[in-house]
Amino acid sequence: MLPDTMHAVLLTGHGGIEMLDYRTDVPVPRPKDDEVLIKIAAAGVNNTDINTRIGWYSKSVDEATDTGGAKGFETVDDKDASWSGTPLTFPRIQGADACGYIVATGKNVDEARIGERVLVRNMLRSYVDYRPYECWTIGSECDGGFAQFAVAPALETHAVNCDWSDAELASIPCAYSTAENMLHRANVKAEHVLISGASGGVGSAAVQLAKRRGATVIALSSLAKADEVLALGADRVIDRNADLVDDLGAGSVDVVIDLVAGDQWPSFLDVLRRGGRYATAGAIAGPISQIDVRTLYLKDLSLFGCTFQEDEVFANLISYVEAGEIRPVVAKSYPLSDIAKAQEDFLSKKHTGKLVLVPPQENQ
Repeated sequence: MLPDTMHAVLLTGHGGIEMLDYRTDVPVPRPKDDEVLIKIAAAGVNNTDINTRIGWYSKSVDEATDTGGAKGFETVDDKDASWSGTPLTFPRIQGADACGYIVATGKNVDEARIGERVLVRNMLRSYVDYRPYECWTIGSECDGGFAQFAVAPALETHAVNCDWSDAELASIPCAYSTAENMLHRANVKAEHVLISGASGGVGSAAVQLAKRRGATVIALSSLAKADEVLALGADRVIDRNADLVDDLGAGSVDVVIDLVAGDQWPSFLDVLRRGGRYATAGAIAGPISQIDVRTLYLKDLSLFGCTFQEDEVFANLISYVEAGEIRPVVAKSYPLSDIAKAQEDFLSKKHTGKLVLVPPQENQ
């Protein structure tokens, strides 16, 4: 028997952490046709959760994420403050990572799926009829994993067979698919790859996934975290504030996987070889950077902005998990009710790997 209400965190509008409202009386959703209901076991914390909350995607914001991560920004235009450019509707249950167990099915879904441990693809395509370059982010355009229960399209809810903990599995959807998508789009092979933000959730995923492809990985990180990043598989760690041309040499890197941007951004193009590739899915150090267009065309560089994911990206990730080819680092788990503390710790960037929220497993 499913309960009528659940514990969940409601985002009530764009702004600071105070816009997150932990409630114990939120109605439990019911699966519609072609959907499943998932009892959430764990949900990771991601940059996109914070960026969505503070409205950082709005073109009216030109500062780094952490500048407004706790308190929000004064100048946010709600009309373009989501990653998709479509205004959010509130209240919204965030959480791009949804790991749990199917407990009910809608029409057209085999009831034999009840009991499966699953991950939900974070970039949902079925809701937009699989149109190219369109998708919904779970926890943004529809409710996500910061709750005891969530609904998701059955076709985009993947059973996973492995011996990982729920917290480990919850680390995969957003961070690892973002990283794998950048590597996929840039067609990374056994070559020299520079990864920025390498100690974070996406960065640490990119290190592992690039090594899986046979790459030599140069990681940008705080040197205080160098040993942890090396343990992930990086071949070399360079201080995140280093002069890259001095340390690496101009034209020394085949691919840059960038999550940071900011003032250092022009140097990423300088260290790329002729014909090199640059892929980005984040700009936590600031979204506004300068480009010398001569560098772009005289070096025949390719730049990839990476949000939309082809279907095989998430399916490939599941196969890597089941084959034991990757393993996430979970820095810490928190009760869902401690979401404010979890996001504060996330913004402090003192951890390596993922922070994970765990909802109550029974109504309390």
